[in-house]
Amino acid sequence: MGLRNEIEDSAVIPVPNSDLLLVKNIDIFTPIIDEPDIMGEIAAANVTNDVFALNVSKISGILIFLGIKKNMPQYVAEGILKGIKRFMEKKLDSRVLGGHTIYSGWPLIGGEASGFVKKDKLILKNKVLEGDKLILTKPIGNQASMAAYRLRKNRPDLLENYSKTRINSAIKIAIDLMITPLSDVVDTIYEYEDVSFIHSMTDVSGFGLAGHLKEMLQKSNLSAIITRIPYMNLAKDLAYEFGYKYDECKMAETAGGMLISVDHNLAEEFSDRLIKNGVKNWIIGSIDNTNKPQNVRVSKEVEHLEILRM
Repeated sequence: MGLRNEIEDSAVIPVPNSDLLLVKNIDIFTPIIDEPDIMGEIAAANVTNDVFALNVSKISGILIFLGIKKNMPQYVAEGILKGIKRFMEKKLDSRVLGGHTIYSGWPLIGGEASGFVKKDKLILKNKVLEGDKLILTKPIGNQASMAAYRLRKNRPDLLENYSKTRINSAIKIAIDLMITPLSDVVDTIYEYEDVSFIHSMTDVSGFGLAGHLKEMLQKSNLSAIITRIPYMNLAKDLAYEFGYKYDECKMAETAGGMLISVDHNLAEEFSDRLIKNGVKNWIIGSIDNTNKPQNVRVSKEVEHLEILRM
């Protein structure tokens, strides 16, 4: 596939004597919330999002990796596994195929997910064209919201400037979004016989919105501008409060939205189609050419959109 020197969200492996590609991703990270079953769902979303990002419509299954402390209560490990299983079966109509567990000094959660895609349906992350519109399917800000989640338990005095109702609402929307898969985005794409109008696609995670947008520019001499920032309830205020790089769009995300570079002539129609299928989204900017290759910038007149509910 010629992907050896390119950064993609998952490994892409040709299936011999067929028009299929096997797409595989592995992801492991440490817990960010204390509820085991919800943490399992977040982990499953985080693993599978990278597979969906290459336009795979069906996850074949997941192999779970779990690192547990020797003194971890059994209900915690069981809860994580139940959460992963629930996410795979109920939200993706897929399954858990097996996995591996080790003893670890710190909890580790993740696994390997895979699926198949036809060669003519594969969407890579680095084929942007000048004039493309950028569509994002989840607001940013769950890093700041998860900081509030932790402080609510350990240092509530640091949140005294915010009402408990608003903090609880901010945390809820962040969690709800993290356990929402990106499968509906791909299902919408498959309503089109020809998907070539979608030039590039990636999911937003650890490098933040600007970081993943920069990856989309990696094989081009083009640049990008962000003109609209949809952010989760209270996330901008919390980011300023605790020193996260909101203005530069460099806050890390967990199980974030899909970032899609779309032919400008079809961007509005595709955005509307996503909405009809229950996928909220925003056109947040465009691909341009400023003679500064791979430069991502935030407009000085950027529009900030606070998303109070999804």
